[in-house]
Amino acid sequence: MALVLGSLLLLGLCGNSFSGGQPSSTDAPKAWNYELPATNYETQDSHTAGPIGILFELVHIFLYVVQPRDFPEGKCRWQGKIGFISKHTYSIIVYYEAGIILCSVLGLLFIILMPLVGYFFCMCRCCNKCGGEMHQRQKENGPFLRKCFAISLLVICIIISIGIFCGFVANHQVRTRIKRSRKLADSNFKDLRTLLNETPEQIKYILAQYNTTKDKAFSDLNSINSVLGGGILDRLRPNIIPVLDEIKSMATAIKETKEALENMNSTLKSLHQQSTQLSSSLTSVKTSLRASLNDPLCSVRPSSETCNSIRLSLSQLNSNPELRQLPPVDAELDKVNNVLRTDLDGLVQQGYQSLNDVPDRVQSQTKTVVAGIKRVLNSIGSDIDNVTQRLPIQDILSEFSVYVNNTESCIHRNLPTLEEYDSYWWLGGLVICSLLTLIVIFYYLGLLCGVCGYDRHATPTTRGCVSNMGGVFLMVGVGLSFLFCWILMIIVVLTFVFGANVEKLICEPYTTKELFRVLDTPYLLNEDWEYYLSGKLFNKSKMKLTFEQVYSDCKKNRGTYGTLHLQNSFNISECLNINEHTTSISSELESLKVNLNIFLLGAAGRKNLQDFAACGIDRMNYDTYLAQTGKSPAGVNLLSFAYDLEAKANSLPPGNLRNSLKRDAQTIKTIHQQRVLPIEQSLSTLYQSVKILQRTGNGLLERVNRILASLDFAQNFITNNISSVIIEETKKYGKTIIGYFEHYLQWIEFSISEKVASCKPVATALDTAVDVFLCSYIIDPLNLFWFGIGKATVFLLPALIFAVKLAKYYRRMDSEDVYDDVETIPMKNMENGNNGYHKDHLYGIHNPVMTR
Repeated sequence: MALVLGSLLLLGLCGNSFSGGQPSSTDAPKAWNYELPATNYETQDSHTAGPIGILFELVHIFLYVVQPRDFPEGKCRWQGKIGFISKHTYSIIVYYEAGIILCSVLGLLFIILMPLVGYFFCMCRCCNKCGGEMHQRQKENGPFLRKCFAISLLVICIIISIGIFCGFVANHQVRTRIKRSRKLADSNFKDLRTLLNETPEQIKYILAQYNTTKDKAFSDLNSINSVLGGGILDRLRPNIIPVLDEIKSMATAIKETKEALENMNSTLKSLHQQSTQLSSSLTSVKTSLRASLNDPLCSVRPSSETCNSIRLSLSQLNSNPELRQLPPVDAELDKVNNVLRTDLDGLVQQGYQSLNDVPDRVQSQTKTVVAGIKRVLNSIGSDIDNVTQRLPIQDILSEFSVYVNNTESCIHRNLPTLEEYDSYWWLGGLVICSLLTLIVIFYYLGLLCGVCGYDRHATPTTRGCVSNMGGVFLMVGVGLSFLFCWILMIIVVLTFVFGANVEKLICEPYTTKELFRVLDTPYLLNEDWEYYLSGKLFNKSKMKLTFEQVYSDCKKNRGTYGTLHLQNSFNISECLNINEHTTSISSELESLKVNLNIFLLGAAGRKNLQDFAACGIDRMNYDTYLAQTGKSPAGVNLLSFAYDLEAKANSLPPGNLRNSLKRDAQTIKTIHQQRVLPIEQSLSTLYQSVKILQRTGNGLLERVNRILASLDFAQNFITNNISSVIIEETKKYGKTIIGYFEHYLQWIEFSISEKVASCKPVATALDTAVDVFLCSYIIDPLNLFWFGIGKATVFLLPALIFAVKLAKYYRRMDSEDVYDDVETIPMKNMENGNNGYHKDHLYGIHNPVMTR
């Protein structure tokens, strides 16, 4: 098969054959992360001619002008089908080759006529005709003609020089490019061997990626507690965690309520005792003050007024009796203590724990299923290995390596011969270019000597040696032109016919793929096969497999399997059978069963919440307590009262009354410090406890009912939906596991079809053989050679005409025109030398001198 592929794809590349490659004509899915290692090929896809490419473009333009017609693709197909050359075929050939034939006919005329013209010209010159007579007639426009002839010849010589330059460049290009052929051929063969070596590595890489995929799946299977269990847990959390959080918050509130009730209960008892003590102390101090005010001094003015004011203020020294009347909270405290006999917080923690145990329970219940899935995954690896071992690509490439070696040996064996022939061609081209260079050098020397040595005052017979040498050089150039131009034209015509036809019939159609389309003509290469390639490869000639498609796919870096449609002999999709493998994994996953019992609160917890809601803290008269916390423990600010009493005592005369009043004032200060301040502290504590209870009891029943409703909803969700949640998460988990292998198996199919064994090196080798070696290395320089040499040869014709005309003005003549009657000659003509004239030799005068 490799021989068939090689012979078909390389289309005449002697000995070369075919391989596979790595391009893909379709894009892999963006989600895929697998990538085959890049294969680096040494040979460039395109070869530029560099600055000399401009000259090649000029030749192409000239060929387009000579042969503007498109490649006769349809005619070639029709001719290939009929199998013989008819009169109509000849007319097609003549029509297509009209420009080349016309140019060739003109070249043949040049070849035939130039020797004849040269022969007769030589005979005429020998008979003193055609300018052979060494006598020059003097004309009035002689200087103008001389300048025109000189300028024309110079321009023509420059044009000829450009043609010679093109010839030298083309000759050099052939030699240098042939020398590079060995390196380029080695580069192509190196790329082909890279293909041969890289293809097994690519297949090994594909197999290695299965282990990566399997390891990822095994990782998820080993982590089924966090992957599947975590997925189930994430689905349950939004419906369960908020309820448990609320119950936990309520359990905390129950504890805070107990603490607040205990604080409140102890504070109320303390207030009752402290208020009683305050009342007793104030009664004692009032008694003492009344006794002091019975002093005789209080009956004498002005002390009596002070005593009376003190006596009137004694009614303020009373305690707040309502503090001793605040209701106790013993009943509520007892109810809360009864509620706390059930460990609600522990029940909530059990709910949390039952939820958090889901991953571990999932793992413990799926051990058997996980082991079964792992066995299936291991068996898939063996199947993939067997499929890749049976791929026809490796057989094709193993046979192809033999042809690569044989072709390389053939090229290396024949390259020295090619280089030897190239040296002959180079030497011949060098001789041709040198011969033309010699001719044009004689013309340049003739112009140089003629222009530099010309003396306008000298007569034709008295011209100097330099001027005469210029004329001689020109005539030598003319002689060489007649002698060699027809030979040069023979070479030009031969190379033109060959180079132009190869360019128009092979190089251009190959570049535009028209040549491939001709070969793809149904029933052309085999009258029984519609498509030759598919018939040759698979014996299915109706399957569309064309040379153009194969070449284009190779240029796009596509793999051998997809390029040659090898699925017709080995269908990798059927062999891999993705559905069969995924079905095996799915069947194992279907047996994955998970049973979960999640405990939330239970009847004891529900009753606990209901008992707390009925404990009565929401029905307590908190305003009564708060009203007392804002009042003073005594009827007056004792400290202010004491300071006022002390001030009044100081206004009395010194004595017992004054001293006793001051003692009583100090006693009142002590009562404020020891009795009032502790009561105020207790009232502050009572305020805080009341606020806590008020906040907790506010809407307590509604909150508990809402929590119980949420609890019922969560429990119903668990009861009714946990099975579906487990099933959905299990399917999702299974889809993830299967997805790894669907992903991998699809990537295998894609890679083998589109990337493995890229046939790009083959297309590059074909381009090298046809487009580079033939067209760029040989035909382009060959066409540039005949273009330059042909142009130089054609312009030799006008060059020799102008050279013959101009030589008369530079060479020293044997005779010149003289005049019979000097007096009849106008002065102007005398100054110019002569005008009216007659032949001097008719009078027997040999080399006369003009009369001055």
